[in-house]
Parts: sequence; C-alpha cells; structure tokens
Amino acid sequence: MVFDEILNLDKKEKKEFREEEFKELEDRIKKDVEDLHEKAKIAELESKILKLEIEKRELERENIQLSKEVEILRRELDRMRVPPLLVGTIVDKIGERKAIVKSSSGPSFLVNISHFVNPDDLTPGTRVALNQQTLTIVDVLPETKDYRAKAMEIEERPNVRYEDIGGLDKQIQEIREVVELPLKHPELFEKIGIEPPKGVLLYGPPGTGKTLLAKAVARETNATFIRVVGSELVKKFIGEGASLVKDIFKLAKEKAPSIIFIDEIDAIAAKRTEALTGGDREVQRTLMQLLAEMDGFDPRGDVKVIAATNRLDILDPAILRPGRFDRIIEVPPPDEKGRLEILKIHTRKMNLKDVDLEKIAKLTEGCVGAELKAICTEAGMNAIRELRDYVTMEDFLKAIDKVMGKKKEKKEPKHLEVLYR
Repeated sequence: MVFDEILNLDKKEKKEFREEEFKELEDRIKKDVEDLHEKAKIAELESKILKLEIEKRELERENIQLSKEVEILRRELDRMRVPPLLVGTIVDKIGERKAIVKSSSGPSFLVNISHFVNPDDLTPGTRVALNQQTLTIVDVLPETKDYRAKAMEIEERPNVRYEDIGGLDKQIQEIREVVELPLKHPELFEKIGIEPPKGVLLYGPPGTGKTLLAKAVARETNATFIRVVGSELVKKFIGEGASLVKDIFKLAKEKAPSIIFIDEIDAIAAKRTEALTGGDREVQRTLMQLLAEMDGFDPRGDVKVIAATNRLDILDPAILRPGRFDRIIEVPPPDEKGRLEILKIHTRKMNLKDVDLEKIAKLTEGCVGAELKAICTEAGMNAIRELRDYVTMEDFLKAIDKVMGKKKEKKEPKHLEVLYR
C-alpha cells in the first residue's frame, strides 16, 4: 500500500515538472518572436531612413542646380536692365583718355575712355563698345573674322612627301626655293640683301601633279596651310567674293608664317574684258581684290602664295607679273624616265610577278601621273577579278588598253607579242 502511494507521488511530481518546463519554453519562444518583430521593425525603419537620406541628397542637388539657374537669370535680368551699348570704330586718339570714334549709326564723336580700358589697346580702326547714354568707351571688341576663311585652314597635314612625286625633281627644287627656303632660312636672303620670292604659279595639263606638289609643301613646312579653290571665291552678291579674299589674307597674316594655295585660279583670274553682265563684273572685283592683297599697299609679311592652273593662256597679265608670282613653273607630262619613277612609286606596295616597269613606261607615252596611277589601279583590279593575290604583266597590258582608250583585239598586237618572247 505504501509502495503504491510512493509511485503515484513520483508521477505527480514528474507531471508538474513537465508542465513548468513547457511553460518556460513557451515563454522563451514568445520572447524570441517579440525580439524578431522588434528587429524587423528596426530594419524597416532603417530602410525608410536610408530612402529619406537619398531623397534629401537629391533635393539638395536640385536646390543647388536651381540656385545656379536663378543666379544666371538674375545676371541676365541685370544685363537687360543696363542700357544697350553702341558699336564704334576708333578714328584717332586725343590725349590719354579721349578719342574720336565713328559710331555705327554714322556720325563721329569725341568721347571719353573708361578707366577699365587700356588706352594702349586703342588704335585707329579698333572696334569698341560705347555706353549709349554717355558714349564712353567701355570695352574693346574683338575683330570680326569670316568663319568661311577659317574653315579653309588645313589642320591635319597631307600624307604626301616629295619622295612620293616622280619625274618632277626640277619643279620640286624650284618650289622649295620659292616657298620652303624663305620660311625656314630667311637669314640667307638678308645676307645677300634681296627680298625672298612671294609666290609661285604652277601650270600644266590636268593630272601632272600640281596639287600633289602643293600637298608635299604643306607637309614639309611647319607653316599654316590655307587651301582654297578659285570657284569658291566667286560669290553671288556684290563685294562678297572680295571680302572673302580679304579675310583669307587677313587670316594668313595672323597665322604667319603661312601658305595660301589657290587651286584652279583661272576661275577668278581670267583676262579682264568689257564685262556686260553683273556676274562678270563681280568676278573682276574679286580679281582686283586678289591683286591688291598679293602685291598692294599693305605688306604681305611671311605669307606665300601657291596657285595652280591648266589654262595659263587665259590668265590676266596683271597677276602674272613679278611681285605677285615671282616664279612660274611648268609641270609638263612626264618623259619616259619620269613615267618609270611614277610607276615605281605607285607599285611599291603592290605584289608584282614578272612585271617589267621599263616596258610599261615605254608603252604609256603621253600619259600623265594621274593616268599612270589609274593604270596601276586597273591592273590590280584585273588581278582581283581573277582571284589572284599578285599582279602580272598581262594585267598591266589590259589596264593600258583600257585607260589609254585602245580597242584590244583577240590577238596581241605585234608590239606586245615581243614582250612575251
């Protein structure tokens, strides 16, 4: 009886112990869940805080940008409130702080010079800004430049060298003496006591290498190179072409030492006649401005002029005289030796097989440099058509017939059959 009671007591105690254990575990789980909820709330709040900080930075950035725009608009408003300025040209200076200015509206005035302007910067012809109310000179304006003339300046040098020109050794020497030597070694002319030549005119049939010579000069000299085609100087409105010529030489003087290359000069320098149309008269005005700029009252300085034409017979005598073009160089079609040099230049990068350039030079009598280059190109095209990576003599013979305009027969002509023996 007593033993049974003891067993029942142990069961009761065990039951109570388990209930307490479950209660503690339940309380611990509840606490962990509450901690997790608390941490989730904190993480959510931190995320919101981060977003608010980002929005704050963006708003601050926008505020800075808007403040800058407001400042710009305020300055613009202040500028618009100031009375507009007048444009004038200095005629003469009177003393230290007074000058005679011709306004853009016409009349001339004796005006004061502001203390913010350096009187040494004011010379006759300088453009200045005048206060509309007091007519005081308040600023010196930059000189106007024609952007069309600026666009004619060549920034990148051509990739043509004297070595790339064949059969024109004499012409290369003459143009170097006229253009390159005075720019690189002016002291030689000072010692001798002569003025260096000012310009050179290249004339000859089309394709003989006149423009190529000018490109080589542009590469070999460190001078500013300004290229203009004669037809670009022919303008529609009165005085526009002459103004462009003036701006070109003005730009050349500012960038001196410089070289002006006028290609196809016969477009504006033809012989003057009794012009009946307005277009002819405008071309003559442009020519007269060119004559004045090349050898007029104002010194040209270190500005050399190179011109090219294939119609020397129609040029005006005034432009051909010494002082404008001190040297007139003929660029004739190449002889046999010259043709061989040109062929060597154009074929030095070609993959040739059994090609006799000397015989090709004999067959191409009368061809100019441009035609010889076309023959080399056409020969290469013949090889490409037959899917070959080399050029043969047959390719050149076909190219000669095509470029020189000969009708090729099925059988080889007798003078070509000899080449295969």
